[in-house]
Amino acid sequence: MAKVLVGMSGGVDSAVTAYLLKQEGHEVTGVTLRTWQEEDGGDSRCCEIDEARRTCEVLGIKYHPHNCLSLFDNCVVKPFVDDYLRGLTPNPCIECNRYVKWAKMLELAQVFGAEYIATGHYASIVALPNGRFTVRKSPHANKDQSYMIYKLTQEQLQHTLMPLGGYTKDEVRAIAEKAGIPCAHKDDSQEICFVTDGRYTDFIREHSDRPVPEEGKFVDEDGRVLGIHKGIYQYTVGQRKGLGIALGYPAYVTKILADENKVVLGSLEALKSKTVLCRDVNFMSIEDLAPGDKLTCLAKTRYHQTERTAVIERIDPEHIKITADEPFPGVSPGQSAVFYDDDGCIIGGGIIERSL
Repeated sequence: MAKVLVGMSGGVDSAVTAYLLKQEGHEVTGVTLRTWQEEDGGDSRCCEIDEARRTCEVLGIKYHPHNCLSLFDNCVVKPFVDDYLRGLTPNPCIECNRYVKWAKMLELAQVFGAEYIATGHYASIVALPNGRFTVRKSPHANKDQSYMIYKLTQEQLQHTLMPLGGYTKDEVRAIAEKAGIPCAHKDDSQEICFVTDGRYTDFIREHSDRPVPEEGKFVDEDGRVLGIHKGIYQYTVGQRKGLGIALGYPAYVTKILADENKVVLGSLEALKSKTVLCRDVNFMSIEDLAPGDKLTCLAKTRYHQTERTAVIERIDPEHIKITADEPFPGVSPGQSAVFYDDDGCIIGGGIIERSL
């Protein structure tokens, strides 16, 4: 049996992950990475140290918290703020998984002499015949978290265990209750861990190291001025509510033109796009695509979205083009597009640069 470090958030998923691995006979140690701290000194929902320590005591395993505040600030918070100021819509959890949680956990695994790290994600690690590793979706679509971990490297995947890949949330809670784990029925967190009140615009203003964008113009798809917006960082592509403008018909944010300080409003149909350009692509199941090569896949451009048949193509060293059979709704620059094979395994994914 192996030595395993389990990332403990204080929630039920990581708790049951540690429990299952211990039941299998592994030598399990719980680790919490303190990534964010509230102004009153409290921990965020991703790193509730007291809850995690209590769980480890119940399970009879060792426990170690570690401070990652500076790493998290540099790798997650600052890019999050900068992206919004540039008119993008980032996904900080994806960046945190690769550059903070996995990076630090694997570093700690070397210190503790552990062969593996483990997390409570609803997905599975798969070793492929070609020698590479990938992530397979959970069979239960409502809990699948594969989209959030598409950026993991081959080394990170090789040393990761994800025991919850085949379970439902109800099954995980039932295991926790039977095992006497105190957080068995704790609610899931629905918010960004460092924006606990949900008001990300206030957070951006408070944490920006430069002036935030000022008011600018709402325009339609033809460039006609419709009104005044409050600052581009307060809007995201696909947004309909809270625009602060009444046009007499449903209007959505279809583009954010940061260089011109304009927010484009249009119809729901204008939000749809069959072709998407991605940068910073990370491949899992294959090493890469050669320039001009094409590959049929299933792709999605948001976390909670049904995949659609598409073709990915390497068009230059920095970009992959995705062309779907059916339009993607609300494609938002800064979000991620992830592509899968027919077995639900990740081929790769990248940051959306723009629609074509």
